[in-house]
This record gives sequence, structure tokens and C-alpha cells, in this order.
Amino acid sequence: MKQSNYDKFPTIVVPDSAGEAWAGWDAIGQTLAAALRRRSGRTIVFECYPGVLLDDVLAQVRPMFHDALLVNSATAMLEPAAIEKLLEHETWPADPVFGRMTKRALYDLFDPMKLADLRWQVESHAGPVVVFGIGASLIATGDLLVYLDMARWEIQLRQRRHEIDSIGCHDRDAAPWVLYKRGFFADWRMADENKERIFGQIDFFLDTNDRTTPKLATADAVRRGLAACIHRPFRVVPFFDPGVWGGQWMMDVCDLDRSAPNYAWCFDCVPEENSLLLSIGGRRIELPSINLVHQHPIELLGDAVFARFGAEFPIRFDFLDTMDGGNLSLQVHPLKEYMEQTFGLPYTQDESYYMLEAGSDASVFLGFKEAVNPAEFVAALERAQADAKSPLDVEKFVNRFPAKKHDHFSIPAGTIHCSGRNSMVLEISATPYIFTFKLWDWGRLDLNGKPRPISIQHGMQNLDYSRDTTWTAEHLVNPTEPVAEGEGWREERTGLHASQFIETRRHWFTVAVTHHTNGSVNVINLVEGDAAIVESPSGAFAPFEVHYAETFIVPAAVGEYVIRPKVAGTNCATLKASVRS
Repeated sequence: MKQSNYDKFPTIVVPDSAGEAWAGWDAIGQTLAAALRRRSGRTIVFECYPGVLLDDVLAQVRPMFHDALLVNSATAMLEPAAIEKLLEHETWPADPVFGRMTKRALYDLFDPMKLADLRWQVESHAGPVVVFGIGASLIATGDLLVYLDMARWEIQLRQRRHEIDSIGCHDRDAAPWVLYKRGFFADWRMADENKERIFGQIDFFLDTNDRTTPKLATADAVRRGLAACIHRPFRVVPFFDPGVWGGQWMMDVCDLDRSAPNYAWCFDCVPEENSLLLSIGGRRIELPSINLVHQHPIELLGDAVFARFGAEFPIRFDFLDTMDGGNLSLQVHPLKEYMEQTFGLPYTQDESYYMLEAGSDASVFLGFKEAVNPAEFVAALERAQADAKSPLDVEKFVNRFPAKKHDHFSIPAGTIHCSGRNSMVLEISATPYIFTFKLWDWGRLDLNGKPRPISIQHGMQNLDYSRDTTWTAEHLVNPTEPVAEGEGWREERTGLHASQFIETRRHWFTVAVTHHTNGSVNVINLVEGDAAIVESPSGAFAPFEVHYAETFIVPAAVGEYVIRPKVAGTNCATLKASVRS
């Protein structure tokens, strides 16, 4: 197994930022109090993203401003039952996994009369005022606006520990997937829209992802850090999660905590869920990477990609580790029309499996066998789900193709599929990653001994039975087309089907290779070789080192760039994804 110096905490240094970040509540309190005095102000607003431990932070903030009127935004919210009723269209209480993307704004969760009353209290109070909580900026933006941002992965961990509620509710004891669904379809969308609305007015960002070591940074430094990202390659912060089918490859290659039973997933480039680490004044500040997408969408994505997708990052790279583990669940992703009509999203999760590593028995389940009867297959699924003594004979219905290292399998939406055991998959897909319809999970329970949600009813409406053995073998199994070659390098088009909007190119090289973003964000993984260097021919950015299995982003604004082996003559390969014209 290849060892690597995989960097789990990639950090972007913000130059000339000395004195713009502070750590610990004492230093934070002193800094904010001094900033308020310099402005001769009396009102400070702490706007919070969902997931912030409000009670913990309030316990620290109250003594900092002990003589201030404290205004809690939560007191102006609708009653929990009213909020839950309001969001039924988004959260689908009867469905354990899915909902519909909200079109609502954070303001909709508040009582207008109560908001007006709190605004009057703030404006009429003669002394200092602290406004605090989710939606605090709807009451006032104050003389000083502090934003408490929160990483999506940390939010999920707090949901699993039952530490936080959904916005305006008392539901922290609910199952974590219920809380995640509420966040994904409603809370995070509303909070992001509100954050965008006030982003330019923020004075400080307060990072409380690590509850023991809070850090404060000037918003100017954060904005400079985000602006710096779009002119250079960068990586987001990966996170890793165990699963019932998880393997052992990442534990060794990525040097992860050995106390975990396994690692099933690594989210290595999912900007909606990953974070950015900015080194400001020598202190590491963690912020959601979605901030960069929202603040610099055109420079990051490119004009044409932005025109097509808006301020959304459309390409996702992640790892699926089944080495010494089990098969993934048998699944299908929704067709584009179903995605739009049912879930309110304009594109779907087309994807592919690239084999970073493969055991001798590695395989991919992909496409139906010839002449499968849909009614017979669905009946077998339902029977297997209802009766543990009648497991699904998967290979009666689904093809099983052998897989080896560097093979690439296309999986357009509507294609039945799953990776088999003893595989290390780099999954390249469109971003709507939650929309997986599990059809059969091999009779397993999750790591907590609970049944995993199965979505046969959704799945049966999206299965394409025409993708049979002959068609699948011809179109989806390791499609590779030479593009160009030169001394010490060659380029191949590989992986994704013509119906999919992502273009993937593999470069094999022992010398420097010139690339160009061609107006689209590029997402790249070093799939062979210990290390490579990414450089600007014009010196526009400092040389950027990447290591085996690391995914990095090259913004559209970068234009031309060069990738070479760190050690001259070493055999390397990259897999690059972009959006097709």
C-alpha cells in the first residue's frame, strides 16, 4: 500500500496579516471592546450560523459586556411548532432522507411584530447593547458586526452528539439524519442567504469550531484571504467518516486515527461541506469554503460555469474506501427531470468511479443484465427488504465487472451501481451528493445497529433498464480515448459519459505539462506519484506542492499553469475534471 504525506490541514497564508487575529476569550473580549470604543459605538451584534453552541458563547460574551442590554434574537422567532409547519414543504416529515430545497428566507422564521419590538428596544436604549443569535442581523447590524461562522462537518458532529437544535426548535435529541436533513434542505440555505446579504458589512469573524480555543479575525483579513484563493491553486480541508462498509486504506495512506473501526468516506473536495483554513497573523482560522464560492463565483468557476450553475460549485471529488471492507449499497441516482420536479434542483448526480487502488477481487456492480424484468426486480427488492431470510440475489439482475487500479467507470444518472469490496474509489461527480437512492444494503445495520434508510420507491422511478450488459460494457466500463502526447507525457479523455457535463482528462507525465483552465474551474487529483509541483509560467502564484491522493482546485481565473513531478523523471498521473463547454 502506497504511503503518502497527505496533508489533512491544508492552510492558505494571508500575507501582511500580523495583528489581525486573536485567540482565547480574554483577548477576543479586549479586542472587540477596543474596536467598539474606537468607533464611539454602543451596539455590537453577534450573528450566528446554525451549529454555534449559543449557550457556551453567550456565557463568555455576557461578562465582556456586563453592563449592556442583551437582546436575544431567538425571542422574536415563531413558536417551534409554527416553524416546523412552515417548513413542511422542505423537510417532508414522512421521508427519512429527502426533502426539497427551500426558497424561504431566514426572516420567514420570525414574528414581524416581535422583530419590530426588538428593533425598537435596540434603537431606544441609551446604553450599550449586545444583539445575539441566529438572525441577530435582522434586528440590527450595529456599530460592530461579528459573524460566528461554522464548518458544516463540525455541525454534523454536534448533531450526532445531540448538542444543537435546528433553527427555532428544540429537537437536538432527534436522530442525527433528521437534523442533517433539516439543515441541508432548509437551515443552511437560509443562513447562507442571510450571510451573503451582510457579508460586506461584517467587521470580525469569530471561529468557535474548536470550543476550547475560540479565534477572532478581522473581516478585512478574511476577505483578503478569500480573494487570494482565486489566483492560485488551493485545497479545502478534507474530513473522514466511518461507515458500515468502510475500509482500511485511508487509515494508513492518510494517517488517520487508528481507534476508528474503519473509514468509509473522505470528502476531499465538496466546497458546500468542506472548510478553508486561513492563516491570519499566524493563527489558523476555519471558515466554510462555500464562502469563497459565494463571494467570488465568477473568478472561481468561470463565466460560462457561473451562467449555468450560479454560485454553486458543480464538481465533487470524494473517496469511497472498501479495502478490507464491504460492498457499497446497491443504488441509483435520480434522472435530471426527477431531480428538478421532485427536489427543486436543476441538475443531478451524474458520477464516475476512478480506481485509486484495487484488490485482486475488486469489482464494480454496474448496469442491468440482459432482459431484466422490472417488475420481477422490484418485487425481489421489496421481498429482500421485508424478509431477512430472502436476500437479494444481486448478480441475477446486475452486472459485476472486475476492476483494477486506474480503471474508470462512468455512472450516468439512472444507472444501477455500487462499488464492491477491496476497492479504493475516487468518486468524481456532480455536486448534489445527498441524492442517492439505496435499493439494497446487503441486509446490514449501520454502525449504531440501526437500519439504514432504503429508497426503493424513489429508485424504481429512476432505473434505466436499457443500460444492460452490452450497452454498459461498451459505454461505461473504462472508456479511454487518446487526446495528445509528447516527449515524457500523454493525455487521455476518460471516465464520464457524453451525457454528463463533467469532462475528465488523465495526464501521465515524467516532465512538466502545461494546462489551461479554459474558462472553467479545474479540480485535480494526483492519482500516481508521491508529489508534484503546480507552477505559474508567469510567476503569478508561488509554486504549490501536492501529494499522492490529494485533490486540489485551480480557479478559472488562473488560466495557464504547469504541473511537474517534484522529483524530475518520476512517473506521475493526474486526473482533472472541468465543466464541458
